Amino acid sequence: MKSPFHFTFSNIESQYRMALEAGYEFITCIEYYKIKSSLPPLTIVNRVDIDVSVKKADRLRDMFNRLGIKATFFIRLHATEYNPFSFENYRILKALRDDGHELGFHSEIIDEAIIWNENASDCLKRDIDVLKRMLEIDIFGIASHGGMTGLNNLNFWKERRVSEFGLLYEAYEQSDSFNLFNSSFYISDSEWTRWKCYNKGELCQGDNRSLGEHLANKHELIYLLIHSDSYFDRHIYE
Repeated sequence: MKSPFHFTFSNIESQYRMALEAGYEFITCIEYYKIKSSLPPLTIVNRVDIDVSVKKADRLRDMFNRLGIKATFFIRLHATEYNPFSFENYRILKALRDDGHELGFHSEIIDEAIIWNENASDCLKRDIDVLKRMLEIDIFGIASHGGMTGLNNLNFWKERRVSEFGLLYEAYEQSDSFNLFNSSFYISDSEWTRWKCYNKGELCQGDNRSLGEHLANKHELIYLLIHSDSYFDRHIYE
């Protein structure tokens, strides 16, 4: 099933409004961790990965404020595309924090370890400490980033537990305490120009429907991942 979708800010806002009108409640990843046994009847776990643009994440912050909902934003520390410590980006990240959104770490620890010839666990501990100190927050969750190296940062977790690093969850982990990906209907814009979805961990082949088009199915638990970089007013290169 293929459906054209123009990735404008106005279109994604209309999708969120449709979900609210359909009776869905939006929660963060850490809220899911805390209340997973007593979720609202129709729930969307709202996740945003900031892969390239913090500036566009600020547009999503404005949108969420208008809609009265919260999200979990995962932040990279070593992106070539943005510096989280820059004057404007740091201002935006603090605004996300102050507006009550959850901030987590978008990790590239396998990439770091191989590129720098350092121990991956040491890289992770340092990154978490930096992010916590930078924004004066607790970090509860981590989401593994897939970048240009061809390495899979999720592999780090095959033999380790998030609790070893003072964390509560990894965004794709299979565990009794989280296990969101395998317990939900997952919808993502991570193919940049089209949507994809998984039903309890299984890819729905050829199903490129948007969030709004899935609402009619009344999935009780939706895990929604969007990327700030995907959206624009007129064109992707603006």
